[in-house]
Amino acid sequence: MTYETSETATPSAAGAGALSSGRRQRWNKVPEVTVYFWIIKVLCTTVGETAADLLNEKAGLGLTGVSVLMSALLAVVLVVQFRTGAYRAGVYWLAVALISVVGTLISDNLTDNMGVPLETSTTVFAILLAIVFVVWYRRERTLSIHHIDTTGRESYYWLAVLFTFALGTAAGDLLSERMDLGYPLSAVLFGLAIAAVALAHLKLGLDAVWSFWIAYVLTRPLGASVGDYLSQPTGDGGLGLGTVVTSALFLTVILGLVVHLTVTRKDVGEPQRTARREA
Repeated sequence: MTYETSETATPSAAGAGALSSGRRQRWNKVPEVTVYFWIIKVLCTTVGETAADLLNEKAGLGLTGVSVLMSALLAVVLVVQFRTGAYRAGVYWLAVALISVVGTLISDNLTDNMGVPLETSTTVFAILLAIVFVVWYRRERTLSIHHIDTTGRESYYWLAVLFTFALGTAAGDLLSERMDLGYPLSAVLFGLAIAAVALAHLKLGLDAVWSFWIAYVLTRPLGASVGDYLSQPTGDGGLGLGTVVTSALFLTVILGLVVHLTVTRKDVGEPQRTARREA
């Protein structure tokens, strides 16, 4: 029987091939968590909200047709992502942007086409995300994103990311629309919640892995609230910039940051040393 254990290792000057017999290096498939990570993540969530609305309004395919199209594009990009041997900023963040759109569309389909109450969809997505985490941990004994270096872990990672976007969309809509708090106040509340998580991690010792995933979920409704505030008409509580302008603005910033990271590689971590043994 074959099994793997991973530990952080410093790469030698000779590269991945200079390992002892029976050991090899695997590169983490996701970026290091830096300030760039959180900025692009929030921007992607904003684009996910505005682009979903834009496509639904302008493409003429209807909510279902747009959902099928974007899901197909996401599947293609994820195939490319899984086939890469290491983290590639362009591929990774394209997958995140598309999964943000798809997560939004899943929630919108349940609400608009199937009449599922936001309270129900929020609860269901929270349960599904919890199930993914439980199965992931039982199989891999870690939820750390510093060790997304096998196909199994990467599969759990992207499934978790999908449900965080769907959950964040439903929770954000529930707070800003159903509870009628408005987009600016909702954004402030979610921003304060993220700050509370950061404080709990830094000062109260909240586990780093759970701190990350809680903040990851909360950035979705934060970005969605910001996107809706910028794009929605003034009569609906927004600034009236429209989905085209808002989407183009944020996509431009995302592209600039991704190009910067591709050139500088500031978000690329060290490779993981992996031992393979036969029992």
